[in-house]
Amino acid sequence: MATSEYTLFSGGAQGTEAEFGRLAEQYGVQEVTFTFEGHKVERTRGMRVLTPEELMRKDVSLSYVSKLLNRTFTNAPTMRKILQTIMYQIDAGHEVFVVGTIMEDGTVKGGTGWGTEFAKICNKPLYAFGQVRNCWHKWTGEIWERCDTPVITSLHFAGTGTRFLEDNGRIAIAELFAKSFGK
Repeated sequence: MATSEYTLFSGGAQGTEAEFGRLAEQYGVQEVTFTFEGHKVERTRGMRVLTPEELMRKDVSLSYVSKLLNRTFTNAPTMRKILQTIMYQIDAGHEVFVVGTIMEDGTVKGGTGWGTEFAKICNKPLYAFGQVRNCWHKWTGEIWERCDTPVITSLHFAGTGTRFLEDNGRIAIAELFAKSFGK
């Protein structure tokens, strides 16, 4: 398949999402950047501004998300919209790639954790690069299992993660694209 037939679904935020977008553009992969009115993003290529009605279709109980991730999420309108936007990213991707911190309880730190849990709920192929652990992991359905750099196999894939991308996370994304698209 030509790289132009692949589409990255992301949120365009600083850090991991911006890096996924930069590499998608470099490799000729299409990009859809989900956002909402007034949200500051780094990537504008393929921007898709979700309407208030569309955001409401992905509304989720913050108490449910907090309980699922064993931490508290604020009920601020911006946080709610970010979580709704993440659901669009994960929903659109047929496989999901995440960069962040894998916690001891198997969740992923921050808002990225909701995207990761939503991918688990949707039973999507899910890979996470743990910056602290410095390696890729595949979700088996029960646990995170260490793995080699994965390969993007689906034409529609989601790329998300921490705003605090470290050098090893940047290298991991670069290796993911190189292994998948061969440059």
